[in-house]
Amino acid sequence: MGTFTIPLEVAGPERRHYETIDALVDSGATYTVLPASVLERLGVVPHSSRRFVLADGSRVERGFGRTWMRLDGREDLSPVVFWDESARPLLGAVTLEIFSLGIDLVNGRLMPVDALMLRAAEPEQGGGELRGAAHGH
Repeated sequence: MGTFTIPLEVAGPERRHYETIDALVDSGATYTVLPASVLERLGVVPHSSRRFVLADGSRVERGFGRTWMRLDGREDLSPVVFWDESARPLLGAVTLEIFSLGIDLVNGRLMPVDALMLRAAEPEQGGGELRGAAHGH
């Protein structure tokens, strides 16, 4: 499995200034991870902390917040994890889903994808049920 980096633009809550960071595209990472100093410089503050399991099986706790990100000219809020200074910035799966982007490893790029959505079916006699892709309908 190949990896590649992309320019990820990140801004603080006021969206006054975006900073461009080269982030490794990592579909194995749930959340986008950035050095805490970058986020603090932009005025991003963690609103909670979360525990994470690392590749070696160890567990760590880190700050967790939300900030503005820009990918392919589009802006949106995304969760972000405050990590150590030595950590390589990672673009995680949740941010990719927020921006409706998929990974093209062969060409080393992100590509637009359609989002998946369950839909509520019309209620049948005696009650309704949820139908959609997860149920094979």
